[in-house]
Amino acid sequence: MSDIATKQRILIVEESATLRYMLGKTIEKQGYEIVVVNDFISASELLQTNEQQLHAILVGWPNYEHFDKSKHLLVILDREPYSEVPVLLLSNDAEPELLNWMSTRQSTALVPWENYPEMVLSLEVMLNPESKEPVIEQRASYRDARQTRVLFVDDSKSIRVYYQRLLERNNYDVTIANSVNEAYEIALAQPVDIAIVDYFMPEHNGYVLCQKLRDNPLTEDIRTAVITGTYLDSVIRDCLQAGAIECIFKNEAEELFLARISGMRRFIEVQRSIEKQRENLAAILESVGEGVYGVDKNSRITFMNPAALKVLGLHDVKPLLGVGANEAFHLEHQSENKDLLREAYYSGEKLKGWETVFKHQSGKEIPVDCTLFPLSVNGKQEGSVIAFRDISERKMMEEKLRWQATHDHLTGLFNRRYFEADLEKELSAASRTGVMSAVVYMDLDRFKYVNDTAGHEVGDKLLVDLSREISKHIRRQDIAARIGGDEFAIILKNVDDTQAIDIADEIRIALSGLRVQHEEKSYHVNASFGVAMMDIDDLTAGDIMANADIACHISKRMGRNQTHIYEKTSDEHNSMGKELGWSVRIREALENDKFVLHYQPIMQMKDVDLVNLPAQDGALWRRHLSEVDKIYSYEVLVRMVDENGVLNYPDSFIPTAERFNMMTDIDMWVLDHALQAMIATGQSGSNVRLSINICGNTVDSDETLDIIKSLIDKYNVAPSSLTFEVTETCAIANLEQANDFINELRKIGCRFSLDDFGSGFCSFSQLKNLPTDYVKIDGQFVRSMARGATDRAIVTAMNDVAHSLGRYTVAEYVESPEIVRLLKICGVDKVQGNYISIPLDELPNGNVVKFQQKKFIAD
Repeated sequence: MSDIATKQRILIVEESATLRYMLGKTIEKQGYEIVVVNDFISASELLQTNEQQLHAILVGWPNYEHFDKSKHLLVILDREPYSEVPVLLLSNDAEPELLNWMSTRQSTALVPWENYPEMVLSLEVMLNPESKEPVIEQRASYRDARQTRVLFVDDSKSIRVYYQRLLERNNYDVTIANSVNEAYEIALAQPVDIAIVDYFMPEHNGYVLCQKLRDNPLTEDIRTAVITGTYLDSVIRDCLQAGAIECIFKNEAEELFLARISGMRRFIEVQRSIEKQRENLAAILESVGEGVYGVDKNSRITFMNPAALKVLGLHDVKPLLGVGANEAFHLEHQSENKDLLREAYYSGEKLKGWETVFKHQSGKEIPVDCTLFPLSVNGKQEGSVIAFRDISERKMMEEKLRWQATHDHLTGLFNRRYFEADLEKELSAASRTGVMSAVVYMDLDRFKYVNDTAGHEVGDKLLVDLSREISKHIRRQDIAARIGGDEFAIILKNVDDTQAIDIADEIRIALSGLRVQHEEKSYHVNASFGVAMMDIDDLTAGDIMANADIACHISKRMGRNQTHIYEKTSDEHNSMGKELGWSVRIREALENDKFVLHYQPIMQMKDVDLVNLPAQDGALWRRHLSEVDKIYSYEVLVRMVDENGVLNYPDSFIPTAERFNMMTDIDMWVLDHALQAMIATGQSGSNVRLSINICGNTVDSDETLDIIKSLIDKYNVAPSSLTFEVTETCAIANLEQANDFINELRKIGCRFSLDDFGSGFCSFSQLKNLPTDYVKIDGQFVRSMARGATDRAIVTAMNDVAHSLGRYTVAEYVESPEIVRLLKICGVDKVQGNYISIPLDELPNGNVVKFQQKKFIAD
């Protein structure tokens, strides 16, 4: 970095707080002075009013939905005094319109986010072009006497003649053709070094010729480039897949065009002079990574680059040369699993993305991701080149997320998802071996009273103390989990009914003695226990949990602080009567429209004025409704009305609906009536957006796809106004089906949100493979942000993971102004919760049509 950097001022424009911080730190380390803004509107205002001199502008370009809103910034950057200021864009998936803008503006560069460290060198070159070493084309030492032979193919005569003259003036031997077929016949009949092919031509497009030349052994050595007047991702992709090594644009300057062709010519000239080393060179160039080393066919190290030495904590490669890689830094693991990298040293088989463990000089284990490229000369294996990178940070994050996916973040016990998976395994083992096990269902008595009287902090402390007490009294092989707010469950392995009751009573008595002090008062709770044995054939995990739940309810009816073991003959009748009663009521509600819809608003964080946050719940949304030209988003919530007009919330009837396979019918009822409500507002997709929950059975059904499409057509609603929310556990459990379902509806414009993110997430790859637009962060983390740094860190991590994969984020259970401020710092995009607004009985109207909805008494 030159000294002039200390005088150069860089403007950074980035919406994500995390990425903004990262860019700022990186640029500051290089000695630049930085000015930072957090959105495009602020950037535009600053550029229009700021009198300070800016030497460069660094923009984190959004890869979703924001392009139209960011055009104004591009207009300003094309005007004086900024038209010649260097601009560096960071983006994952730039829009064609943005790329076209870049092609017409000088001093503009694009760096993918995954290669963001390259921005430092790019800035240095753009800001200090005079510091660059001059490029000298050294060809004399290996250039042969003959001219490079170029075949130029274009259906336009004027373009053919123009480029023929340009190339011939620069010492190329040029042959021209006006079609793919003519060009192919020429390539077969006479020597050709480079083929430059127009993409859009009659009969066949240019990539067809590239494929023919590539696939014919007689022409496979011809280096092809495609020339086009239009920038399209599909054009570039087709050309590269067909074998082209360059994509040239007709509006490029002659100097740039000739430089590209000169680069191809230099390669050909080098190839001619060192043909025997071509395969070695290609493999080494292909394998460049963070760390690179080579081995011979006996796995002895032949070279190692500085990056590899640094990762391994070494300073000099000489002591390693000739030493077996297995001995030098491979870690010996006593495992039955084969290490394919060790085997590939000898077999010469190509290996990609293999994870193994290397040994640091200090003895520390280093998890690495390796790719091996075999080196062959004349068909004989001579060794391999291995590229690897340290993935320690990724492994730590995956382990953290894996723990979060299987544990309750407050108590440290396992969560419901892990518990249910382990119950399935235990039930299978019990069926196979005949060894008896039991499930204990525990529901706290009077916990709501403690929460309401002493507050959530006291309630949380009581839950933590209870969990520790439970852990003390179970055995090592047993599993304890928190499966609800004040509900716990335990799998007691290898026990009979007497032992199960004894252990449950031991825990129950221990919990009765717990006390939490708060403001000179002592709080405690008892618990009711239900025990269900795995002693009945053909039981499912759901049946066992239902039996334990029934036994727990009977304990409560017996006077609370009791333990009851499920008896099939006496308890099943009461259970089935209750379940069947609910199923009949659900069916009647579907047939007689006894469901009603509520709508909870969702706000974009950019519409929230943090300086003037009101204290009253709902005031923020009322203020938002008064503004014109805004988008109004809502999550659709369903309630069921009983015969007395009382509302029943989903947790009352959804379990029964799932058990009796009625959830898809409810989903379709909700969609149908939500679209009716949207139409009644007179704003069918113009500025109203609805998020609608759908269940796993709906995602698994091909029939529902047709129903959803037909309803959208029936009500003439814009598909882009609908977002379907699928739970994380549902999507991951049916990943392939979920992908197909989501992709079909996204094709017509619908959007998808991954609900309850964080409650069951296991790895980055699963989120990456789900084609969703939004990620809704699980409310259990959001509501606790104000009370602890751990939850804030978890929300920040999940937000950053989602943003890095191009997803928007939505935070639910936003219940206070303080949480809104914390979410703004985290960089969350949208917020939802009672502080924003409680669920509304109806959608706001946009014209004289009034959608009437009855008012019901909430229980």
